[in-house]
Order: sequence, then C-alpha cells, then structure tokens
Amino acid sequence: MAQRRLTDFFARRRPTPCGSVPPRAKPIWRTPSPSKCAPSTPVSAPGSSRKRARPLAEPARGDAAPPARRRLRLPAAECPSDQISDPSPPAPGKKTKKAKAAGSHSVSRQRHPAAQEDPVTFSELKSCLQRAKELGARVQELRASAEDVGESSMPKVEENPTEPCGEKALPAYQRFHALAQPGPPGLVLPYKYQVLAEMFRSMDTIVGMLYNRSETATFTKIKQGVQDMMRKRFEEHNVGQIKTVYPTCYRFRQERNIPTFKDSVKRSDYQLTVEPLLDQEAGGTVAPQLTASRLLQRRQVFSHNLVERVREYHRTFLASLNPPMVVPEDQLTRWHPRFNVDEVPDIEPAELPQPPITEKLATAQEVLARARSIMSPKMEKALNDLALRTAQPSSPGSPSPAQPVTPPATLSSALKGVSQSLLERIRAKEAQKQLAQMTRRPEQEQRLQRLQRLPELARVLRNIFVSERKPALPMEVACARMVGSYCTAMSHGEMEKHVKLLSELLPDWVSLHHIRTDTYVKLDKAAELAGITEQLARLTQAEESL
Repeated sequence: MAQRRLTDFFARRRPTPCGSVPPRAKPIWRTPSPSKCAPSTPVSAPGSSRKRARPLAEPARGDAAPPARRRLRLPAAECPSDQISDPSPPAPGKKTKKAKAAGSHSVSRQRHPAAQEDPVTFSELKSCLQRAKELGARVQELRASAEDVGESSMPKVEENPTEPCGEKALPAYQRFHALAQPGPPGLVLPYKYQVLAEMFRSMDTIVGMLYNRSETATFTKIKQGVQDMMRKRFEEHNVGQIKTVYPTCYRFRQERNIPTFKDSVKRSDYQLTVEPLLDQEAGGTVAPQLTASRLLQRRQVFSHNLVERVREYHRTFLASLNPPMVVPEDQLTRWHPRFNVDEVPDIEPAELPQPPITEKLATAQEVLARARSIMSPKMEKALNDLALRTAQPSSPGSPSPAQPVTPPATLSSALKGVSQSLLERIRAKEAQKQLAQMTRRPEQEQRLQRLQRLPELARVLRNIFVSERKPALPMEVACARMVGSYCTAMSHGEMEKHVKLLSELLPDWVSLHHIRTDTYVKLDKAAELAGITEQLARLTQAEESL
C-alpha cells in the first residue's frame, strides 16, 4: 500500500500532456471543529476508532453565536427567574438519561444550565446575625456569672493578681533564663540581675576612662556610652539599683557650671555627676587610677553581692517548705529544684541626689499670698474658693503593697486516705534527697554521671570480649571499640576513665594489668551480666543518697 501511494505521488508530479485529465488533489485532513461541523454530519459506527463529534446546541433566545460549554453562574440578584425556578439538583439517573438522549438526537439539543443552590435572602441573613448577637450576649452573661461565683467561693490568697499576658508580661527567654544556661546547674543569676551586672560593667568602664583623664563623669555621658555598648536603655533607676547593690562604689553629686557642649543643656543647670570611690594607697601622693585589675575586682564584688541577694530569697523559700530545710551557705552549690530563680523580685533603686528645689508658685494659696495686694476683691474671693477645693484630699493614701503570702500547704483530694505519718516520712526523705543534691560538688556530680552510664558500658564491654574471643585486650583497642559501640559520642580519654572506674568498683569482674608501657583489660566472661548490672545500680543509688 505504501509503495502504491509513493508511485501515485510521483505520477502526479509529472507534467501531463494537453487535453489530459488533471490529477486528483490531495485531501487535507484537519481536526473537526464542533463549531464548523455541519449538523448533517453522519455519525460514525460504534466500532470506529474516531471520536464522534459532539452535536451542537441551538442558540438560546435567537443568539447568533453558539453557547459555550460551561456557562458562567450569575449571582442570585442577576439570575433570571426561569433559571432558579427549580432549585433541586437533578438525579444522577436523569442526568445519564439526558446525556444518552442528546447523543442519539432523540430530545431537544438545548442544554439547561446547571442547577444552582438555593440563594440566601437578605431577611435570612439578618435573622442569622440577630441570632448570633443574642447567643454572644448570652455567653457573656454566663461567663460573668461564673466569674462572680468563682470569686465568691475561692479564698483570696494573693492581693496582687497575676498580670495578663500583654505588654507587661515578660518573654519566655527571660522567664526561663536559668533553665537554658549551658553546663552543669549552679548558682545561676536571674536574667534581670545579669543584665544589671552587664550595665555595671559598662558603666564602670566608661567612668574609669573619664576619671583617668581627669574629666567629670556626668550621667548624660555615661548614659550615651552604656547604651552604645549594650544596645539597651539605661536610665537613672538603673543607677539607683547599682547603688543599692554596691553602695560604696560611687559618689553621686548634683553639680552645675559643667561644660556640656550641647544647646539642650545649659551650663547653669544642675547635672548628676559620678565619681568612683577608690582606696588611697599608703604613702602615695598621686591620685589612684581605675586600672583593669581594679575594674575586675569591683566587678567580682558586684556579682558576689547579687548572688547574696538571691541567697536571701532562696533561704526564705527553704524555710517555707514542708518540712523546712536549712542548707549551710558554704555547702550550697545549686538552687532548689522548685525555686524559680527568674521570678526573684526586682532590686529597689536607691535615692540619688536631686537638684536643689527653687521657689516656684505651684498652688493657688502661694499665688494669693504673693499677689494679695495687687488684685481685686472679686478675684481674691475666686482664688480663695479654688484654694479650698484643691486643699481637700482627692483620694485617700494608697497603702503600701503587701508582700505576697505563701499559701499554706493543703492536702489534695488524692491524699485523703493516706496516713499523716507516711506523708511526713516521704516528705522528709524527699527533703534529704534535695539537700544532698543542692550541696553536691562538681566532682561528685561528674562521678555520679559516670556511674549512671556504667550499666550500659558494662554490657558493651562484655559483648566486645565475647566477639574478640580473647582473654585480654589493650586499653586503646577496648576503648576504641566501646566508643564506636556506645550510643552517645564520647572521647577516648573519657571512655578510659569509665573503664578505670568500672575496674575500681568491680575488681573481680574487670581488672587492669600494666605490662611495660601498655595497659591491658581482662574481663571475666563467665560472670552473669544481670548480677553485674544490679550491683552497679545499687552502687549508683548509694552514691546518690550521700
């Protein structure tokens, strides 16, 4: 067939003699378009592989252009009445039957638009909105009545309620600053105390620079320098807090006639000046300088004073426990687990020298006494009435804020059936455990951490000896295999310390032999691993109780 068509093609290309029949033109095959397809196009047989052309729908309302396959759904306001007359969607069976009828040309070719949802009228929306408002008002009433009942039934424990989570609430990195500190837990300072210590370091550095070059250190200069160093606000109340923590650090005065080189501050205005208090060396005639060693010493004193203030709050917290706890100050190495360090109260700022008060007419009585001779009787009477009204106290004096009262320890409903003696023994044991934890040294903490790892390391070491099938292994080989098999990353030297501690606690099971310059580890593979693990657990528990 292909050869015949090829020959026919070349035959058509040849020039034909005059009077011959012109060659037949090659038909052009194009994709049938439904818009150009004639309505009388015959339908192909069911077994044909070609697609059957979709019959066209007659234009609605006499329009010239054929309708699109998908019609745009108009809003309810613009939709004609004949399109929303039947809001219920057609059944699937009817839809299939309609499609079949359209394919066989047995029904009308006009397609109806898809059924739309029932439109929501303005009255229905208005009624729903009114119902929502009524429900909201009802919820507010129920909530207010519940709060009134709760306030009347619950006793008032704290006079100062907790502030809502708004602008005054501290962020999480300040409220949980002590928990996020790296390294082993110790006497960690609150976040606000550490910020104050950093402010003191910056302030002391700037005051020392100005003092060493015999320049008067004013608060304006110190404030600008501290804010440039810390990128934080530095105000006079921060200076008052520094004076509270370290009273013998500076001497504060109000002075004037100090050159400021600023138009906003006059030379005759009073300014707060800061002068460091330094110990005069014996027999020295030169004024002492604020050197780096003295800056470091003053910084250490300030940090020690901050820790002492936190110790006082911690001591009060221990006394409020049930049973009360007393920890020697020289043995305290960390805070109580339930002592929230970051909730320690702020430091009260000390009073700073204020500029002298000049005589100013602030009240109506003073104005009346000063200008009584130059005013009319009517004006004098009006000023007398104003003075009497302003002399009356506007509001009673606000009482001083009371300290929060520690709520008494009450038994919960879950402990109603438990005897009081058993609860006392449990509390005493827990207090003893917490006391041992607070007075534990860093060396003891490291040893306890190694003891907690020994049961797993003992299992790993026994598996290494079983797989090697040797009675002894060099220390370097054994430690290298243990480092590769242990679940946590550990250095070679740290693993060697664990093996030595294991041989120290269980000399009958693991022994170390020094031969020349090498150390060999020998293990008794006949011993039961379960008994070894239980023995290590008992040793760890005994170490924790010390």
